[in-house]
Amino acid sequence: MSDAVTGQRIAINAWFIDAPTTGSGQYLTHLLSEFVAHHAGGRYLLCTRPDQALPPELDPLPSCCEQAALRTPFDGLSDRLSKVWFEQVSVPLACRRWQADLLHVPYWASPLFSPVPIVVTVHDLIPMLLPPYRGGWVGAWYARLVRASARRATRVITDSEASRRDILQHLRIAPERVGSIYLAAHPRFRPVQEKESLAHVRHKYALPDRYLLYLGGFDVRKNVTGILRAYAQLEAGVAADTHLVIAGSLPAEDSDFFPDPRRVARELGIVERVRFTGWVDEEDKPGLYSGAEAFLFPSHYEGFGLPPLEAMSCGTPVIASDRGSLPEVVGQGGLCVDPEDTGALARAMAQVLSSQDLRARLREAALVQAGRFGWDRTAAETVEVYRLCRAEAP
Repeated sequence: MSDAVTGQRIAINAWFIDAPTTGSGQYLTHLLSEFVAHHAGGRYLLCTRPDQALPPELDPLPSCCEQAALRTPFDGLSDRLSKVWFEQVSVPLACRRWQADLLHVPYWASPLFSPVPIVVTVHDLIPMLLPPYRGGWVGAWYARLVRASARRATRVITDSEASRRDILQHLRIAPERVGSIYLAAHPRFRPVQEKESLAHVRHKYALPDRYLLYLGGFDVRKNVTGILRAYAQLEAGVAADTHLVIAGSLPAEDSDFFPDPRRVARELGIVERVRFTGWVDEEDKPGLYSGAEAFLFPSHYEGFGLPPLEAMSCGTPVIASDRGSLPEVVGQGGLCVDPEDTGALARAMAQVLSSQDLRARLREAALVQAGRFGWDRTAAETVEVYRLCRAEAP
């Protein structure tokens, strides 16, 4: 990895540097941390907004990095226009001033015109493939812009082979310009076996002794309603001593896009058997995963799916969807079912809850599968893309 970046001046669009709870923010922070640890002479320009704070991992900024706080004419007037100007004008101009060798845009928003070669990471095609996520005419206009800019990029990185297939089919970019590089879980995710740590998490979130767990967002793609319906189908004997824990900040309003799981639980008559934790602190997630009988993630579409990987890194069996990237991520570390088939999801829950041997096998397989992913590997493969991009530059 180190030889590939020696002497390179790499500009990075750091719009999400202060958003550690988003997928793009986590991706950027982990990559930069690995780059800093192995930079070996490479230099990085972080293009940020003027008001952005750096994450603790990069504060103070290491000597191999510089920060360029870029203003736009729309600051304080329109967040949307400010973001587009930042991506399409401010960042390319910063690349020219800094004499960058290449630009990496770590989310789907590369500039249409750039003075340097571009590597863009397209995590998924959710706004393009799923109608509820298109965002009206403004979203449609922005989607056309980023589609056109991705086609002009020198190289495209995505998070899975499933997403790569989507990109090849829908963006029609030459296959040799698109590569998949897996993400990874934070090193904090490991099996928690200390009784005190587990007891602390149980007490803090009022967890039951035995539970199935969902942790994540509540937009309709996540299929939390499907989880509740499947849990409601479990036979009384199977789930008699097992609650369902739904973790994460609940929707502010009940809507088609954000169905409120509390309303669904009431309608299904299972509200007494479902525990809603609300927001979970990052440091508590390993204990929350480790205490679960299984982690449920029957999402309709994921470009990667970090929560199942985090759960497997804690040795927790996973029941996930057989759609998108999730079979790649889960591998033999869990069971994959059709997210539209409530009965199949209920049967998978019953299998795991009823068989101690199956849980033990899945826990062991989950740890093996999780061990195949690492941010050091992600960073090394990304730097190889940088090398190829520079080698192909005129």
